[in-house]
Amino acid sequence: MRLDARRNRDLLLATARDLFARHGLDVPLDQIAKEAGVGNATLYRHFPTREALVGEVFANAADLLAEAGEEALATEDAWSAIEGYFERIFELVAADRGINDLVTRAVPTVPGLIGISRRNAARVGALVARAQEQGTMRADVVTMDLLFMVGALCRALPAATELRPDLWRRHLALLLDGFRARAVHPLSVPPVGEERLDRVFAELWEADSPADTPAATPAHPPVASRAAAPAATPAAVSPDASPEAPPTA
Repeated sequence: MRLDARRNRDLLLATARDLFARHGLDVPLDQIAKEAGVGNATLYRHFPTREALVGEVFANAADLLAEAGEEALATEDAWSAIEGYFERIFELVAADRGINDLVTRAVPTVPGLIGISRRNAARVGALVARAQEQGTMRADVVTMDLLFMVGALCRALPAATELRPDLWRRHLALLLDGFRARAVHPLSVPPVGEERLDRVFAELWEADSPADTPAATPAHPPVASRAAAPAATPAAVSPDASPEAPPTA
């Protein structure tokens, strides 16, 4: 890659990272190009789709989640491990709107996202099983119950942090307390299955934001319109979903 091309690519990544962190993943792509000081055509030469750009910006997200998961699984007390794991995740998503969007949406064409989602669900499942074995988590819940509730609370974080940056700690504590063994009250309905959860969140986020319409390019559907479930759950999205066609600039 030529020096000027490398410079433009680095500028685009740095600008996208900053804008995603402040405003979320639906920032218009032409705004990213403008603030990076390059043209739309340059942006699309480096990143043909929004998902390609998102995947590159958050390439280290899997490492951050894996590190938190390994630390949790190494903790002997399963309940402390669950609390510590979700505190780490919430610290990340509260500080970065882009990461929040990333973990509360499952976009099959973002590189590696489905794998991140499934590994996260497997870690949480192992923690839930250990806590139930140790008698600290109620026995009538399943992993999807916890992931469903956590995904919804994550999604509410942007509004909560505007009121107070650490408000999420109160609500996470309340949420987890409902899963403690000593809080047991009979549940009147069975848990939701993974395939139903995908549909619920797809409908919730489908119309979140307008599509990008950069000059001289066809409209790009927004990330939210392709969401299927929060990444805090094992995404059951179709693995053969076709990515956006690159624009002709």
